[in-house]
Amino acid sequence: MIDKTIPYVKLQMERSISQALPDRQLPEGYQFCFYTPGDERDWQAIETSVGEFDNLSEAQRYFEKNFAPYPDELAKRMTFVTDPSGKKVATCTAWWAKEGGPQFHWLAVMPEAQGQGIATFLAVKVTALLEELYPDQPAMLHTQTWNYPAITIYQKLGYTFVSGTKDFEKGMSILKDLAKRKG
Repeated sequence: MIDKTIPYVKLQMERSISQALPDRQLPEGYQFCFYTPGDERDWQAIETSVGEFDNLSEAQRYFEKNFAPYPDELAKRMTFVTDPSGKKVATCTAWWAKEGGPQFHWLAVMPEAQGQGIATFLAVKVTALLEELYPDQPAMLHTQTWNYPAITIYQKLGYTFVSGTKDFEKGMSILKDLAKRKG
């Protein structure tokens, strides 16, 4: 879940292609799947549940503007995890950056499904998917200090911070303070 009590600083991370990815499994009864038409409502619900959007209407507008124009791409890039009842509880997308390169995008796990390794599983799956779609290119992702638990996952998979971005030093200072408090 996003922690909006932390000062917000946008950060960029990159992963070189030479690093092997760990093998991760989903908890028993959970399933991995790709987007099918109609899943946009699930994406909106998941992203809103973690605080990325204030309401479903805001999430819907984002989806319609940024994802809906690419239905064929969604079917091979947007991923979900379903719980044992079949409810979609997590999502992540192997998208592209404005510059055209691989973009790890919108990792989220509903609060009731967090703490089971689902985020790490999806991070591994989507990073591997980016490597398939974009051979020989480093994967990029944008995150923020509010999302510090996910940053730990990204670092374990070999993503490193890109220095020189706006407020980079401020962001690193915030993350260092958080690590001291949590550690």
